[in-house]
Amino acid sequence: MENLTIYNKFRVVPKEAQKEIIGGRLKGFTDINPMWRIKTLTEQFGLCGFGWKYEIISQELKEGGNKEFAAFVTINLFIRVNDVWSEAIPGLGGSSFVTNETKGLYTSDECFKMAFTDALSVACKSLGMGADVYFGKDRTKYDVQAEATQPKAPAAPKVVATPPTPLAFDKAKYEAEIAKITTKSELGKYWSENKAVHCKEFNDLLNAHNKKLTQ
Repeated sequence: MENLTIYNKFRVVPKEAQKEIIGGRLKGFTDINPMWRIKTLTEQFGLCGFGWKYEIISQELKEGGNKEFAAFVTINLFIRVNDVWSEAIPGLGGSSFVTNETKGLYTSDECFKMAFTDALSVACKSLGMGADVYFGKDRTKYDVQAEATQPKAPAAPKVVATPPTPLAFDKAKYEAEIAKITTKSELGKYWSENKAVHCKEFNDLLNAHNKKLTQ
């Protein structure tokens, strides 16, 4: 087997397995459906436990600032090629457990499951899975953190024109339209089609409906 054989099989992510993130710090990035990873591993290596497997090394909660906590999971991924099991392919993932939101503290009961999904995705990156999304076509959450620490060059002075008076935001109209949306992919499409409408009130409606779809 050539070095890039598996990498090239795993690098392309079908459109139906991609989803644009429409809110939060990762807004505008691409999320990959976790079941696509499991399907791809199974297609290439066989049933989980026979052709590929994982072991959970650790699960822990760590306190951050502002009374927030995060869950972290470390795993080892193993694949079988030509009846030979690989060495451990490590993956570390994290997810929020307690977050300080505008309405108070929110506790997620799925934090370890989400952290495990993140850890599996990190291990799969070492095999080239989703490379076309992560490499060249998209940034990752780590780039956001790095950009935040870089000092920004002073902006050149600009001549600011008096902005036109904004049109009144028809909250009832958009609230009714958004309420009819039943999937996150439809919500992302709606967001893209209404970029001219974007304002705080509009984004608040989208984020609130996105949370309902997640529940």
